[in-house]
This record gives sequence, structure tokens and C-alpha cells, in this order.
Amino acid sequence: MARYITFAQFFLLFCLAAAQEVVVDLEYARYRGKALSNGLVQWLGIRYAAPPTGPLRFSAPQNPSVVAGIQNAFEHGPTCIPTSEYPIPEDTSEDCLFLDVYSPYRAGNHSKLLPVFVWIQGGGFNQNSNPNYNGTGLIQASGMGIVVVTFNYRVGPYGFLSGREILQDGSVNNGLKDQIKVLEWVQKHIHKFGGNPKHVVVGGASAGGASITLLLSAYGGRDDGLFHAAAAESQSFATMLSLKQSQFAYNNLVIRTGCASDADTLECLRGLDAEILQRENINTPLPHAQQAPLYLYGPVVDGDLVSDYTYRLFHQGRFIKVPVIFGDDTNEGTIFVPKNVSNVGEADTFIQNQFPTIKLEQFAAINAWYLHENQTRQFPDAGPYWRPASNAYGEMRYICPGIDLSSIYARAGINSWNYHYAVQDPDLKESGLGVDHTVEINAIWGPNYVTGEPPSSYFTTNAPIIPVMQGYWTSFIKTFDPNPHRYPGSPQWSTWGNEGYQRIFIRTNETRMEEVPVDQRERCEYLISIGPELQQ
Repeated sequence: MARYITFAQFFLLFCLAAAQEVVVDLEYARYRGKALSNGLVQWLGIRYAAPPTGPLRFSAPQNPSVVAGIQNAFEHGPTCIPTSEYPIPEDTSEDCLFLDVYSPYRAGNHSKLLPVFVWIQGGGFNQNSNPNYNGTGLIQASGMGIVVVTFNYRVGPYGFLSGREILQDGSVNNGLKDQIKVLEWVQKHIHKFGGNPKHVVVGGASAGGASITLLLSAYGGRDDGLFHAAAAESQSFATMLSLKQSQFAYNNLVIRTGCASDADTLECLRGLDAEILQRENINTPLPHAQQAPLYLYGPVVDGDLVSDYTYRLFHQGRFIKVPVIFGDDTNEGTIFVPKNVSNVGEADTFIQNQFPTIKLEQFAAINAWYLHENQTRQFPDAGPYWRPASNAYGEMRYICPGIDLSSIYARAGINSWNYHYAVQDPDLKESGLGVDHTVEINAIWGPNYVTGEPPSSYFTTNAPIIPVMQGYWTSFIKTFDPNPHRYPGSPQWSTWGNEGYQRIFIRTNETRMEEVPVDQRERCEYLISIGPELQQ
């Protein structure tokens, strides 16, 4: 026997269905998000810029075209194509400029706009390595008091190819310009999702942390009001080439793709099918290096957006003055250095491949500190100099830059907090990786809300560190200070201070303030002093 529903029942079902969708009008398009049972609304795969393809390849991001009707924002957009992966990996595309928004917002609720956290993922500027992080854990930890935005940006040659031809008929540093485009989008549209455009905190790890330092010093420290505080994890200071120095990568790509005989080589590159271009998107040595670096492409000193090396800009006071967090993990270098490094020569060659302008006398000083026999230790399937080389590289590229930036902000009278993340996972400790690069991401976002596989201890013995980290981060997002809303029982996180070298030591059940050890301070003072010569 057929069962019919009454009009009242139909109307109730209609309302319940409608309550699960929230439509936002962005003027160029309307997007339908999904209200979840946990009290959040998520909009996935919102286009924030036009597809950077065809004539827009190697160009600055452009506004998206107007689209009629309502677009479903139920799935993540594809991530951007990485370097040195062919064929083009599944779920990646050249058309990749999409963002996601997570919010406690409900339709018609404009009573209070919430602080906004914009996350910049890492990947060495050659891949999107932290895609599609879910903001649920952070928002719940904040007491449903923040809005979270994540996004993709162009990497490799698609985001960072440079040279004369690009400068004349295109744009350089486009991956950074994608990030700025997102921040401009946030200023214009985030209030429609319940976010406050006057209270935006940027965060990021590794290349995302490098992006934050580059945004803080963009255009010589010009403050366009796009963000109001910043939290950089494992801020990365890589070698940055000038436009002239980076010409070799353009020329090599033109030669490999068969475009060298064309009168307009850039037009030829733009006309290539993405599969053909990607086949030749490989990692090659930097000038004056012996082997390919970890990451070939990256931001270049263009005299405009990136007006000088990062160290120089900050030491000249050419940076935006906002509250900041900088910090690192104990063993920043272990995931990068090849495990088979067995002698000083192999260790030095690895370092030279990353910093090809390094001088012999600088090697002598670095070797004296890091690369001697009493520093060697045996780890499974590793050469004796893997860990010493990792220690050198971790401090050169990550730890010492963070220490220096904290000192610079403190001297400028700006609140600056620094952390030393030392949470030990038994499996990582046994392998020798230790507290490795950006592992704290799992605690900040929550291990259920990241891509990839978190260390197993974050679900067991190290689970107590998650509310501690989320308390500090969400407090900073809400108040520009990690302390007012920190997790109950967590220690006060003091600023770097006028005397400097005061940071928080973070370990499960052992979190406390500490001073940077004297020997690390001495090493960092030297590495910071040679940073501009290494083009950092």
C-alpha cells in the first residue's frame, strides 16, 4: 500500500533539506556550501581566480569570470601540478586556483563576525604538500569562534618560472601573487561566510612559513592591510636567485620542450599541452652546484614584490609590524638529507647543492661545528654523517632564521613568540628522524584533519599535546596572543623578550619556557651573518 506524506510533512522535509545548504553570493558566482551535523558549514572548491592556462600561463592571477546559476561547493578543487612528477598526477591540474572555507556561520547570522585564519600550505614551492586540511578541529578547539580558509597556489614553473621573457610578457613570483589574491578575496568576501576581514591571521608551514616571511616583507614591508598577525611554522630560508640568475631555468625549459627555434619562446611555452610541458618539468642543478637541489623553483628577487633577500629586508626594518609566532622542530633537517651520507664530502656536497654560493671558508666553519666524528651516530639504514648533516641543514635553513626573526621583532617593540617543538614519537625517534620537519602540524590541526598519515602516537601517548597546541594557536588567532585562551593548565607562553632567546619548549606533559642554549646561539649568530651571502 502506497504511503503518502502530508503537505506539512513535505514542507518540514523541504526545510530540513534546505537547512543543509548555505548559498553565498560572491558577485562573480554563487556557491552552495554544506551545513554539517557538527555545527559547521563548509564550502569546498571555490574558484578565487581565473584558470591560469593558455595565454594566462606564467601570468599574474586574474579575476574569475562571471558564472550564472548556483555552483555546488561540495568537493575540493584539484591541487596544482608539482615538479618532477610525470605523467600529471591524479587530482592535480594546471587549473587549480581554488579555496575552501570552514565556518560556524549560519544563513542570516551576521550578529558577530569571527576572526579568520588563512592557511598557506608548504611544499618547497614545488608542490602543494598540505592540501585540503580540514578546519573542523581548529574551529571546535576555538569554541566555534573562528573561520578557516585553505587554498592552493601555483608551484614549480607554473608559479615561479622567471627570466627576461617572463618579465616582459608575463609575471614573475606568481605563486606568491596567488597568495595575495586569496588575501584580497578574503578582504572582499569573507564577511559573507561570517569572517571578519579586519581580523585576519595568516599561518603556514615550511614553504608556507617562507611565504609568511615574504608577505611580511613584500614590496619592502608595505602594509596593505591584508592580514593583522602571522604564525609561521618552520619558516624556510632557501637560496633566492635574481632575475638574471634564474634565466638558466627558463632557457633550459625552452630547449627541452623544443621551443628554442621559435621567435617568441614564451608564446611557444604557453601553447604547449600541459602534459608535454610537465614531461620536461624536471629538477636540475642550480648554477655553481654539482647536483640538483631539493627544490629548483622558488621566489626570485624581482626588485618589486621581493625587493631583496629576506635576511636583508628584515634587518633593514622593511617588514610589516604585526604580532608574530615563529618556531621550529628539534630535527628540522632529517627528512631532507639523504640517509646514505657517509662522509664530510657528501654532506658538504648536499649543502652546496642547496646553497651554491657558499664559500670554502664558510664550509670550514660549518664543518667544525657540525661535521666531526664525535657528532656521528648510528641509525637504521643511515650513514654516519646523515644526522650531523641534518643538524647543519636544519639550523641553516629553518631554526636560525626563526630565531633571528623573533629577535628582530622584539627589537622593533612588536610582540613575538617563538617555540621549540620537541614532542617525541617512539617510531620517529627510533628511525632517527626524531622530531622532524613540520610534525607539529598534526597537533595544531588535529591528526584527524590533515592529509597523509600522522604519527600513531598522536592518537595515543601524545594525544594530550593536541589541545595544548590548539589552545595556543586558536588563542593567537582570536586575540593575537597565544595566552588568553590557552588550554587549562598550559604554561604561560612568554614573548621572546627584550633580552631575547626566550622560547617555549613543547613536549607532552613537559611543556615549559626555556632559553636557547648558548652553543646554538653561537652557531646561529654565524649562520645568520652569512645568510645574505647564501642569498637567503
